[in-house]
Amino acid sequence: MIEDMEQVHMTDAEVADNFAAVLEKLQRGFEVVVEHDHQPVAVIKLPQFRGRSIDECIAMLEARGTHATLDEDFAQDLEAIINSHREPLNPPSSD
Repeated sequence: MIEDMEQVHMTDAEVADNFAAVLEKLQRGFEVVVEHDHQPVAVIKLPQFRGRSIDECIAMLEARGTHATLDEDFAQDLEAIINSHREPLNPPSSD
C-alpha cells in the first residue's frame, strides 16, 4: 500500500474534458484530487490489488513442484461453472 502517494489536483472540468490525462497521471503513480470551486470532491487512485496475478499463481505452483496441467476444455468448463451460478447478490441489509 502506498501511504505517501503524490497528489495532483485537477478541476472537475479538466477531468471531464481530458480523462486521458487522469489515466496518465494514475499510471505515473499519482493520486488525482478532483476539485469543484476549489473544494475537493473526489479522489481517483489506482485500486489496491488484493489477489495474486495469474503469473504469480503459476510461479507459486511451479515452486511447489506441482504437475497439474490445464486441458484444452478447461476454459469451457470454467465458463459453465460460472454460468450455473448467476444468482443475484442480495446481501443482508444493515438495518
